[in-house]
Order: sequence, then C-alpha cells, then structure tokens
Amino acid sequence: MDFNALHPNFKFTAEIERDIINYLDISIQKTPNNLKTFIHRKPTFRDTIIPYTSNHPTQHKYTAVKFLYNRLNAYNLQEQEYKQELSVIQNILHNNSFPITPQKQQPNNKKRQHSTQTSKHKWATFTYKGKETLYITNMFRHTDLKIAFCTNTTLECLL
Repeated sequence: MDFNALHPNFKFTAEIERDIINYLDISIQKTPNNLKTFIHRKPTFRDTIIPYTSNHPTQHKYTAVKFLYNRLNAYNLQEQEYKQELSVIQNILHNNSFPITPQKQQPNNKKRQHSTQTSKHKWATFTYKGKETLYITNMFRHTDLKIAFCTNTTLECLL
C-alpha cells in the first residue's frame, strides 16, 4: 500500500536506521541491550513560556509548567535523564521568573472524574485585567455560567 496516496497532505518518507530516532518530543536510542528514551527538543527550542510577571491569568501561566512536569512523569526516563530534564524545567521556570518549588509526583494512573451531568453550560469571556477579574469571576463559580479568560495582548494589538 502506498501511504502517500491516502491523502495529499501525507508525505511519508523512509529513514536509514540510526542509533537515535526523534519522534515528536521524544528521542529513542538503541543500545545493545534495550531502548533508552529521553526528551527531545528541536534545535530551534527556546525556553520561553508566559513569564510569571506577565498580566495573564495564573491558570494560563501554569498550564505550560503542568505540561512540562506531566511529560517528565509520563515517559519512562532513566534516573540520569530524569534529573537532567528536571534541571531543564527548573531553568525554564527560573528564566521566566517562576517561583521554583519542589514538584509533587502524581501517580500516572490517576483517572479524571468526568461529570455525569448532561446539562450544557453557557460560557462567558472575560478580558483578564488582574486579580480583580478573578474576584469578579469567582462569583459565578456555583452557577451554570462557565468563564473563559482572554487577554488583550494579542498579536493584532501589538501590530
């Protein structure tokens, strides 16, 4: 079967086997006895996330941090690679002015609880201006109105 014929946007290529292959955000290294995995970053990687001092909702700022720690704990990294990736995460946090606190490891088998309610919620968007916005939106916490935050620092505004 010709995979490239499945869809015009698919472009499958063959690669010559090497000791290391990069796939998405993981590198897999072939060793004589087994496979070794570690986090892969492209050469264009910059350690920039939303700075802690930025006027964005705290939830937005910590989403990237949560992703970094989830990825660290999701892959079966050996101890040396785990410590190295933890150091990279701490550097990213430091360079973006985040307070660095020890991360509690969460079990990988933790299941999310899904709501069994079938009612549809209405959504409202608030432009985040600071802690005052959180105070106002917290008043809607126990209602059917769900809040989504946005910022006015968009590319359009900057241009």
